[in-house]
Amino acid sequence: MHALVQKLQLSVEDYLEGELESRIKHEYLAGEVVAMAGASDRHGLVAMALGAQLYPHARKRGCQLFMADMKVKVVDERDTYFYYPDLVLACDPNDRESPYYRTNPCLIIEITSPSTARIDLFEKRFNYARIPGLKEYLVINPDRRRVEVFRYPGATHDLYLHGHFCLVCLDIELEVKSLFADLSETS
Repeated sequence: MHALVQKLQLSVEDYLEGELESRIKHEYLAGEVVAMAGASDRHGLVAMALGAQLYPHARKRGCQLFMADMKVKVVDERDTYFYYPDLVLACDPNDRESPYYRTNPCLIIEITSPSTARIDLFEKRFNYARIPGLKEYLVINPDRRRVEVFRYPGATHDLYLHGHFCLVCLDIELEVKSLFADLSETS
C-alpha cells in the first residue's frame, strides 16, 4: 500500500502573516513553504564584507541595502515566490509597497554553499530574471573564492576568481580578494 502525500498550498497572505510570527525564516515557492537553514561563519564574513563595501555607495545614491532579512517577491503569470537573498539593493523609490519585501531591486546577492548552489545558480537565477529592474545577480562561493555576475537584460555571465569586477547598479568596482579577506587560507 502506498501512502498518499498531500502538499499544503498556502496563500501568499497566510505566508506573509506566518512570517511575522515565526522564529525561523521560510521561503515561499508557489504555495509551498520551505524553512531556511542557518549559515556558516564563512558565509557571514563574506556577507559583512560586501555590506560594508556597498553601504556607503548605496546611501549616496539614495538606495536601500538589506542584509538577509528582506524578502524579494517574484511574480510570473501563474505563481508567486518569496526569497530571502543575502543582500538586496533596492533603488526604486516606488518599490516600497510593503515593509517586508521588495519587488524591483536592481542588485541581488546570494552567498552559496554546497547545499544551496544548485538552487542559487538555476532556480533563483531563472526567477530573479523576471524582475524588471534587476541589473545584476551575484552568486558568491566562499569555498572556491569565486564571484559569478549575471547582468540583465540579456543575462550575460562573468566569472571572477581575482582582479576587480564592476557593479553597474552602483557604478562601482570591487576587488574579488576583498570579499574573502576575513577568511583564513585553510578554511
